[in-house]
Amino acid sequence: MTHLTQPSVTIDHDKCIAAKGCRTCIDVCPTDILAIGADGKVQMAYDECWYCLPCQHDCPTKAITVAIPYLLR
Repeated sequence: MTHLTQPSVTIDHDKCIAAKGCRTCIDVCPTDILAIGADGKVQMAYDECWYCLPCQHDCPTKAITVAIPYLLR
């Protein structure tokens, strides 16, 4: 049986304005897991999210969603 896991941080690339110079989520992330991808949009460099939520709360276009695992809620 294969278990597929979703990344803890998802970015709606239709809403992301990183290509226009926005780096808010990258700047507020204490773990530096977010980076600008080849397409000019934000992506996760690796999945080590602390679920602290500044990226989600501070995103001006609400392009980021942090999925907090059930046991941490």
